[in-house]
Amino acid sequence: MMNKTKKIVDILEQVLAGEEITEIEGVKLLEQKEPEVITSIQKTADKLREKQVGETVTYVINRNINFTNICEQHCNFCAFRRDKGEAGYFWLETKEILAKAKEAVERGATEICMQGGLNPEAKIKGKSLPYYLQLVETIKSEFSQLHFHAFSPQEVEFIAREDGISIEEVILALKKGGVGSMPGTAAEILEDRVRQIICPEKIKTATWLEIVSTAHRLGMPTTSTMLSGHIETKEELLKHLEKVRSLQKTAIERGYPAKITEFIILPFVGKEAPKPMRKRVGKDQPNLEETLLLTAVARIYLGNWIINHQPSWVKLGLTGATTALQWGCNDIGGTLMEEHITTMAGAIGGTCMEVADLQKAIKSINRPYRQRDTIYGEIKNQPPVTIKCG
Repeated sequence: MMNKTKKIVDILEQVLAGEEITEIEGVKLLEQKEPEVITSIQKTADKLREKQVGETVTYVINRNINFTNICEQHCNFCAFRRDKGEAGYFWLETKEILAKAKEAVERGATEICMQGGLNPEAKIKGKSLPYYLQLVETIKSEFSQLHFHAFSPQEVEFIAREDGISIEEVILALKKGGVGSMPGTAAEILEDRVRQIICPEKIKTATWLEIVSTAHRLGMPTTSTMLSGHIETKEELLKHLEKVRSLQKTAIERGYPAKITEFIILPFVGKEAPKPMRKRVGKDQPNLEETLLLTAVARIYLGNWIINHQPSWVKLGLTGATTALQWGCNDIGGTLMEEHITTMAGAIGGTCMEVADLQKAIKSINRPYRQRDTIYGEIKNQPPVTIKCG
């Protein structure tokens, strides 16, 4: 165990020397209050970012499709879910999904990101997996060039549970059907004390980790996320980071054909969250200063293993997300074109971002930009696109 009296300057020096820090050291960084010390943490994270991925800021042209908000679960932070028949519920038909995909392609998208509520009626002949495969095949049959980034670990577990099959069977079927990568959402905080309070019906920490690791073993890349700024402690934030770091180490050290491609902090938006949770947290919008410090610590803790870090402009606004690019982030996310989960929670960032606005934001901090694909590959010979939101 480290010496608890180790100075911040010593911790940051070992980071710049390429060494990993411990959970205790990470907590110590998060506990800092002095502006000068926080600035030194920020500068260290920014130097690491430059060393690990360079100066270029990336973005992806994508469309988010939430196919339903009907959900069997009742997460205490969620303003998105509805019961069937309740005011505001929706369940998109195949023709609506296809129309959204067509529009996305016309606007230059290379990716469709699809997630939805856990709808027990989403079945074909009594089975869930064929329904989810139909969602994929509906789009891939018309637009084979699109990368399908879809279905969280929670959705994978739901399909397996509903159909009485294994996690491995679900992932292999989705991969064969055309899913290219898995969103690392539903992670929230990977500590069961927190999950029991904010999402007691969701999968446990161990299950989330098992599903993501299985995806890597089977050749499906994933992202990784963290829902911060609610009831978690600083120690639990670092335990989450440690689990994500260990997950990536496992994928790399065992030679799995896929791994985590990026890490995204999703600060809690409480404006429209269920009243008990909103009252308990005591704030409607994310605290930018806290999020930026966590962003820097995440780069410091994960950077040797997960080099791509992305802020959420939906939650922080474009100005906040742009600031995060100076605290360790190297990617500004996607155009989305539409977004319902966070927007229904009362987020202020909007639901669509034009490419020109992303580029302008990046240029405002004197950094070059580049369009990427979903798994951070370079896109060559892509014609100029103009996404008009609204």
